[in-house]
Amino acid sequence: EVQLQASGGGLVQAGGSLTLSCVASGFTFDAYGIGWFRQAPGKEREGIACISRGDHTTYVVDSVKGRFTISSDGAKNTAYLQMTSLKPEDTAVYYCAADRWLILQRCMSGDEYSYWGQGTEVTVSS
Repeated sequence: EVQLQASGGGLVQAGGSLTLSCVASGFTFDAYGIGWFRQAPGKEREGIACISRGDHTTYVVDSVKGRFTISSDGAKNTAYLQMTSLKPEDTAVYYCAADRWLILQRCMSGDEYSYWGQGTEVTVSS
């Protein structure tokens, strides 16, 4: 059974940092592309970053570029989202997702993913 477990969220002051983790089980981690999404209260879910299977090419949306970094560790079956210089507008529930056939050019669409984690909440205070 494929499972994704996101963790690492919490309350942080503006300007602070958090690193989210997404632990995967039930599949060969490096054979799947991974994405991070977030959903703020009252807003639609948005894609934040993704990492491709195989060569681990990454993509980060402009709104967080330079502040957020996505990475993965196949040996630990874990993907990470390192978040720095956090702003109140980064407050959201963050989700990780995975798909065996993820195409990097479409990785910001939630429709491209077959598996989702349960979400971890990030609150940035001003």
